[in-house]
Amino acid sequence: MFRAQKKRALERTNFGKEVIREQDYPDRLNMYLIPPLAEITLDQFEEWALDRLRVLSELETCLFRNRNMKATEQTVKPLLEKYLPLSPNSVSGRVNKGSQLDSERKKDHYSHFILRLAFCRTEELRRRFVKAETILFRMRYTSADIAEQQALLTRYNFGWTLVPEDEKRSLQDFLNFSSSELTSYTQSSTESYFKVPFERVPELIESRRVFMKGGVAYVPASQQLSLILTEFSEKLERALEITARALPRLDEDDRLLPILGHLSKGFVAPEYIPDSSTTAPGHGIVRASQIDSLVSHFPVCMRTLHTALRRDSHLRYFGRQQYGLFLKGIGLSVEEALVFWRTSFSKCTDEKFNKEYRYNIRHNYGLEGNRRNYKPRSCAQILTDAAPGANEYHGCPYRHFSEDNLVAAIQGLGVSDQGVLRGVRDDVRNKQYHIACTRVFEATHKAAGANSPVGVGVGMESVTHPNLYFDRSVQFARQVEAVESASGK
Repeated sequence: MFRAQKKRALERTNFGKEVIREQDYPDRLNMYLIPPLAEITLDQFEEWALDRLRVLSELETCLFRNRNMKATEQTVKPLLEKYLPLSPNSVSGRVNKGSQLDSERKKDHYSHFILRLAFCRTEELRRRFVKAETILFRMRYTSADIAEQQALLTRYNFGWTLVPEDEKRSLQDFLNFSSSELTSYTQSSTESYFKVPFERVPELIESRRVFMKGGVAYVPASQQLSLILTEFSEKLERALEITARALPRLDEDDRLLPILGHLSKGFVAPEYIPDSSTTAPGHGIVRASQIDSLVSHFPVCMRTLHTALRRDSHLRYFGRQQYGLFLKGIGLSVEEALVFWRTSFSKCTDEKFNKEYRYNIRHNYGLEGNRRNYKPRSCAQILTDAAPGANEYHGCPYRHFSEDNLVAAIQGLGVSDQGVLRGVRDDVRNKQYHIACTRVFEATHKAAGANSPVGVGVGMESVTHPNLYFDRSVQFARQVEAVESASGK
């Protein structure tokens, strides 16, 4: 009995087995049918997954905001180039080879399968992951040249039946009538057609772009994208279900589970690293005396904390943590932070302040205790915090405020457009809090005198961090100031 158990245990390990070090990536279009087998570090595991997560989160944001494909591509393209580049085999007729090409495709391959582990856990996560990945695949397929598209069809046998020439001639009139995308009879007569079950091309049938007979849809080669996307999403759905059943076997690996849990919680709001170069307008370091003048660049959550602090001359612990780390992120040094909090807590004595608050402020800057240099809290972290109690003002207003209080807070920023307020209500009801915050950013900065806002929400990522909101607002103010200076105002 013990020998049999030992044999089964050894079969589940990699000891004594040959590890494949490298895989070939001949093309950049990948259906992700074969999992990666080579070894990577834990740092690569987390970094690659987070980079892909940033792209997928922005794709989902565009989807919730009902942007068309062209607008989505314009928004996501900068993020793809920064976090998930994927170069073609040739550029302007010149063959593109090298280690960089392989490393890009390896990162794309591994990051996809890592996120499978994170988002296979529930039906809701699987649905969102499939939708975002399918949009990403569509963007890449449409941007690929004909040779790359043909290589995909050659490499993966989709099992489509080519319509014989005699059958095509007998149905030519029906095919011509249904193929509205084809501009002439000559084109439709030379077009290749595939026969597929009608349920595999619901989009084409809905728009009446294919001829259907006996439960079979006759799909022209020019419309094969719909077929490929259906194949991609269905295969990914099945693979995620299989992964979900196999996931309990990872319970013994304590290194991976915390990372996977962190990734699944960060689908809506991946981590943002504040840009220290965009602190206060015209200043490299923020002074305590400048905070009041910078409140116009704060998101609603930080304005709420600042207003409560000025009114009560006090904030409770969680509010001090959230607001203090935010101020640290915009450029407030520890010395200036001590000045700011001491003057703000005007109702307490020096002795009480030094005894109860000074240590905590220095601790956030890594100068006390375990010397850990804490980062400003992201939207994902703030959303998972406990709801504020009585006389507490931390958290996310879009989640924790009542609808009336939230609308009043937004109107206090000068937003009176009923369309914007209605959109915010809908976003909150759908629990898309970061989209509601982005909507408010766009409304406030458009009202400030610009035709379109800069950065957040237009051609850039949505709000996923309070310090991102601040950085983009400062950049916007600088641009407006530069335009006014150039026009002589």
